[in-house]
Amino acid sequence: MSVEFIGYIATQPFSEIHPRSGQPVQPQYVEQVARAHEEAGFDRALVAYHSDSPDSAFVAAYAASVTTKLKFLIAHRPGFISPTVAARQLATLDVFNGGRTAVHIITGGDDQELRADGSFIGKDERYARTDEYLNVVRQEWTAEKPFDHHGTYYQFEGAYSQVKSPQKPHIPLYFGGASQAALEVAGKHADVYALWGETYEQVRDIVKQVRAEAAKHGRTVRFSLSLRPILAETEEKAWARADSILERAKSLAQASGFQRREPPNEGSKRLLEAAAKGSRLDKRLWTGIAGLLGAKGNSTSLVGTPEQVAEALLDYYDLGITTFLIR
Repeated sequence: MSVEFIGYIATQPFSEIHPRSGQPVQPQYVEQVARAHEEAGFDRALVAYHSDSPDSAFVAAYAASVTTKLKFLIAHRPGFISPTVAARQLATLDVFNGGRTAVHIITGGDDQELRADGSFIGKDERYARTDEYLNVVRQEWTAEKPFDHHGTYYQFEGAYSQVKSPQKPHIPLYFGGASQAALEVAGKHADVYALWGETYEQVRDIVKQVRAEAAKHGRTVRFSLSLRPILAETEEKAWARADSILERAKSLAQASGFQRREPPNEGSKRLLEAAAKGSRLDKRLWTGIAGLLGAKGNSTSLVGTPEQVAEALLDYYDLGITTFLIR
């Protein structure tokens, strides 16, 4: 099976070693990064979602307008707009950009962040809402005639979308979340299940679980892994670079008054479980930044020469990973 590479488009420059600078939305920066991904041969680029961030769909729409081939993975959080409205918005965007849209469903594990957008229900209930939400979205994308829906969270009569995605059967659905409730919904709906850069043992375990959940619905799922490569012409220089990045991240965290807190989501907990075993795991996995900052998001790395990191990616491929999200 072919391998897909996904990059990352932010709307302003920043990282763990670079403080945010300038306006939160910088069109010239988005254009520069989008075109760099296209010229480098990336298949897609992720546009993230947070309760305080610029709208991911609009960012992707702009990035699509300044590229011709690059596809996009739009992070989307269910429950804050109607699933019928979201389905039509995404299908409309997919027509305009020529079938270059995929959607990354992020239900969210942080109660505090979700409350900022008005959601006060618990995690398991959020995933129940996501399940129903995706049932409606997929039906809106594919139904050839109006349909009714009477569920726990949504009620619709005569729902129908005139606009249909050029992709068949519908826009691809990527899915994140590592709790048991999340895995069950992923097995039912995900075309691609996304996990962060974990150990070989952890990846083997979660791939097995998601495949079992998907089999209950007669489905198969592909898998994505998110990593932060740290490369140099020699292995020694690559590890020295990783050490330098860690020291710079420590300095910035201290200067900004960063206070680490225990993560509320299962994905981050899994990364911290790995970090507790050491900063260097398997062949190339480095957990330094994850351990320092509480595993906030895509924060583990593969460290080495380009050839060594490529070899490690192939190890993950042998475990069932066919998409790599490279930030």
